[in-house]
Amino acid sequence: MFNPINAFLGLFSLDIGIDLGTANTLVSVRGKGIVINEPSWVAIDKRTKRPLAIGAEAKEMVGRTPAHIVAIRPLRDGVISEFEITEAMLDYFIVKAHENKLVPIPRPRVVVGIPSGVTEVEKRAVYDASLSAGAREAYLIEEPMAAAVGAGLPITEARGSMIIDVGGGTSEVAVFALGGIVVSRSIRVAGDEMDEDIIQYVRQKYNLLIGERMAERVKIAIGSAYPLQEEKTMTVRGRNLITGLPDSVEVSSIEVREALANSVSILVDTVRSALDETPPELIADLMESGIAMAGGGSQLQGLVGRLSEETKMRAWLAEDSMTCVARGAGMVLEDLDTLRKVLVGTERRSHSGATAR
Repeated sequence: MFNPINAFLGLFSLDIGIDLGTANTLVSVRGKGIVINEPSWVAIDKRTKRPLAIGAEAKEMVGRTPAHIVAIRPLRDGVISEFEITEAMLDYFIVKAHENKLVPIPRPRVVVGIPSGVTEVEKRAVYDASLSAGAREAYLIEEPMAAAVGAGLPITEARGSMIIDVGGGTSEVAVFALGGIVVSRSIRVAGDEMDEDIIQYVRQKYNLLIGERMAERVKIAIGSAYPLQEEKTMTVRGRNLITGLPDSVEVSSIEVREALANSVSILVDTVRSALDETPPELIADLMESGIAMAGGGSQLQGLVGRLSEETKMRAWLAEDSMTCVARGAGMVLEDLDTLRKVLVGTERRSHSGATAR
C-alpha cells in the first residue's frame, strides 16, 4: 500500500547496507561507501536498562566498568541474543549514517547481512529489529552472498565462484552459480573462537589469565595459520592465577599458531567438505578463478597460504576484505531489480502495518 509519508521521507533518507557482525558493525551508504565501522558493543546502565555508549566508546569500557554498568555484545555467533539492545544499536548507526543530512526522522531502505545457517526465528529477529530501528523497507541477504557481491564475484553468471567469509562469530563457505548458492557451510568457529583458543592456551601453559582484548591483540599481531618467514614474539599481560598478582609473559608466534591450530583445522575441513559436495563442472571453474576470502578473520597471517596448500587451488584475499559484506549489501540496493533474487525474504513492510511483496 502506498504511504505518502514514507515516500516523502524516502526522498531524504539514504539507502544503506549493514553488516551486523558479532565483532563489528559496518554501514555502507549508497554513493558514499563505508561510513561506519565500529565494534558491536553496547554499554548498559543496569539501573535504568538504558544504553550509555554504543560502538567504539562502549568497547573502551570493556573490563573497566563500575558495578552498575555492563558492556555487552548483543549478537552472539552472528545472531541476535539481546533484541532490544540490538534495536538500539541499529537505531544509533542508522541515525549516525544520516548525521550530515537534514533528515528529521531517517527512514532508509536497509539491507542487512545475516549468516546463512540461521533459523527463521533468527531471521525474523533481524528483520523486526531493522524496522523497529526506523527502516522504511528492510531486506535480508545471506552474508556469503553479500560478501561475494562486495568482492566482485560473478555470482549471476553460469560459471562457478566460491567465497570464504571468516567473521567474528561465524565462518561462511559458499559456492555460487546463476545467482544462487549451490553449496554452503556455516560454522560457529571464527575470530571469537580464535581469541578464546589463545586465552585458554595462555591460561593452561603459563597460569596467566588474559582478557578478550589482549587475546585479540595477540591474534592480530603474531597469530598465524602457516609458518612465518620470520617468527615473532609479544609480551602478554594479565593476572597470575597462582599468586593472584599482575604478571606478563613472552609468547611466540609458534605458540600462538599452536593455540589456533584446532580452529584453523576446523575451517580447512569445512572448506574441503564444501568442495567435496561441489559438482565437477563448478570445480573446474573454481580451479580457474580460485577461492575468494573475505571478513576480518580471513586476514589472519598465513591463512590464505594454508588454504591454497590444503585445497590445491589458488586462494586470494578480496580487496578490503573486512568491508565486503557491508559493501555488497549496499550494492544490492543500487541494482535491486537485478539482484533481488539474491535476497532472503524480500518482504517489505511499512510502519503503517501494510505489507507488500
